Amino acid sequence: MRVLLNTLYVTTEGAYLARRREAVCIRREGQVVAQFPIHVLEGIVCFGKIGFSPKVLELCARSGVPFSILSPGGRFVGRLHGPTTGNVLLRRQQYRLTDEPEPAARIVRAIIIGKVSNCRTVLLRAARERDDNAGGAAELRRASQDIGDALRCLSVAIPLDTARGHEGEAAAKYFSVFDHLITAQKDGFTFTKRTRRPPLDPINALLSFLYTLLMHDVAGAVEAVGLDPAVGFLHRDRPGRLGLALDLMEELRPVLADRLALSLINRRQISADGFRRTESGAVWMKDETRKEVIVAYQTRKQESITHPFLNEEISLGLVPHAQALLLARHLRGDLDGYPPFLWK
Repeated sequence: MRVLLNTLYVTTEGAYLARRREAVCIRREGQVVAQFPIHVLEGIVCFGKIGFSPKVLELCARSGVPFSILSPGGRFVGRLHGPTTGNVLLRRQQYRLTDEPEPAARIVRAIIIGKVSNCRTVLLRAARERDDNAGGAAELRRASQDIGDALRCLSVAIPLDTARGHEGEAAAKYFSVFDHLITAQKDGFTFTKRTRRPPLDPINALLSFLYTLLMHDVAGAVEAVGLDPAVGFLHRDRPGRLGLALDLMEELRPVLADRLALSLINRRQISADGFRRTESGAVWMKDETRKEVIVAYQTRKQESITHPFLNEEISLGLVPHAQALLLARHLRGDLDGYPPFLWK
């Protein structure tokens, strides 16, 4: 298994990225404030008005380090990466199977099973952490039972549209009790429904931001194993959408994003004062909150787990790479099916 490298997040407006030999320098007001050798970086993500030189883009492209640009609110703008790597035969097989209903349905069902199972685990863990008299415990158990019913339906061969229907029902049930997972700061963080583009409350703004960070990591992992991140199985082709990256991200959202969002709120690491509401009603993070979330996300990625299929201890940050690698092995015919990531 590969070594987990660092992702460089640049959030300070007015910063400028330049190249110094084989390193990326960050300058502010003409002074170098930080410097990172390119070989220790997994990727670079810039938020808002960040400047950069052509030379630093050339260094990233040549070194295989993706360079992503996001809006100040965390919305994806664009991404630069070097030449496409990997086995062209693997990508051709990926393209073929996305157009074949039965093989595509098997992969989609596995991805949905991973997502639904991990959502259920989030609810069951939360229910176990509070006593029966605590508010919301019964609702969490009932929702987890309903999601368990969806899992049983997904365990048999069913058409693609049927699998998507079960996913939608499980997701609706999961988010219907999501507010019960928030146990602190209820005056500032209340979840009623999932809203995006734009998020309309602090919890949705937090979730969207974490999903953006996760998306960057998953897209990089997919490219690293030689697959095309734009051609998915669950998320069908659409110009400008990274369908396969979105596919593999689904089963990781509850583990790497939702649980972290809840932890940040319930442990009071962030507060509702760290968000601002625009005239249009959209809610965005303030700079200090965004930095706090990025640090927590990087720390979360360093935690070790035993991968349920590989039976190998890896960091959480390497799970996207492990899943992309397992999908590639399935597409090559080395595995009979794609084993989703099932969190315990």
